[in-house]
Amino acid sequence: MEKVNLAQKLTLFNDHWHPRIVGELNDSHVKLVKVQGEFVWHHHDHEDELFLVLNGRLHMQFRDHAVWLEAGEFIIVPRGVEHRPVAPEEVHLLLLEPKSTLNTGNVMDEKTAVAEWI
Repeated sequence: MEKVNLAQKLTLFNDHWHPRIVGELNDSHVKLVKVQGEFVWHHHDHEDELFLVLNGRLHMQFRDHAVWLEAGEFIIVPRGVEHRPVAPEEVHLLLLEPKSTLNTGNVMDEKTAVAEWI
């Protein structure tokens, strides 16, 4: 049992849209990711996702509405719901999602990334 310093872990990488695993909870991973710009529209057939904004401002878009998330706020995207995160400026996120979750869900493109432990 070791503590995890999120601020320190965030200094270990600078790329966007490539999640890093910082913890494991039951069958889920706790991940950190830096995002900027627009992600791809996608959904996850079998996984719910939690997005917690640590720093910055995230615009979570859905096909029928959108939600702005500020630092300290989170949203849970249920499985099957198409969504697209958008970050006009760099945002730091903590993600909580099942280990099986691929960042681009049902879409394979240049932003598809396999999360690594840091």
